[in-house]
Amino acid sequence: MIVSVCIFVLGCVFGSFFYVVGTRLPNGESFVRPRSHCTFCNHKLHVLDLIPIVSFLFLKGKCRYCHKKLSMGYLFSEVFTGGLFLLSYLKFSISYEFFVMLIISSLLVLIFITDFKYMIILDSPLVVSILLLLILQLIYFDFRTIGFSLLSGFCSFLTLLFVGKVGDFLFKRESLGGGDIKFAFVMGMLLGYSYALVAFVFSNFLALPYAVGSLLLKKDNEVPFGPFLVGSVAIVYFFMEKFQYILPFLQ
Repeated sequence: MIVSVCIFVLGCVFGSFFYVVGTRLPNGESFVRPRSHCTFCNHKLHVLDLIPIVSFLFLKGKCRYCHKKLSMGYLFSEVFTGGLFLLSYLKFSISYEFFVMLIISSLLVLIFITDFKYMIILDSPLVVSILLLLILQLIYFDFRTIGFSLLSGFCSFLTLLFVGKVGDFLFKRESLGGGDIKFAFVMGMLLGYSYALVAFVFSNFLALPYAVGSLLLKKDNEVPFGPFLVGSVAIVYFFMEKFQYILPFLQ
């Protein structure tokens, strides 16, 4: 119980950090300086203003100093990340799969923020994820497994690059963003080539309701595909044994 609570709290702390990173880096700002501050009055926030979830609820979602309403993104990022970290622990306990799921969860939150808000997937989280995966694989596996993982990532990248080029040709516009294609490398490393393909197909079904809704509401028909792509990776990894049962050709 204590471990579960600690992991949830840790996830909330990371979620708060991810929101800062996801809203600052796309604007060319550092996530280190300046210190955390209110985006309305620029007042520097103190420790009591930065306690994940608690501060937001205690202040009723408003700045302590200017009383302007804060973005719900803070609360969403903290709760969602904490919940994902906790589910990962309950599913896998402390294991290689647990740490991999933490990486996937972190990417999910970051990409959700940057792609929905700015229509961009940052390179830096992808690079950091690849490095962390390599470190984990060095700890848990041998060089043959690492080589296979890198090969799977490269094949997944080439596959989505090809799909993107075909889509560009057919639709006469960009069908897959560069960030989505780069993320395919991470997908291959995380899942292996076969499951990465399954995740890619599954992500289209996840994105379909949003795309149809946007079309019906006559909004911009450009769909932020990254959150659905990484979301499908999380689902496939979390329920891999189910996908293995449903899709026996992957065994």
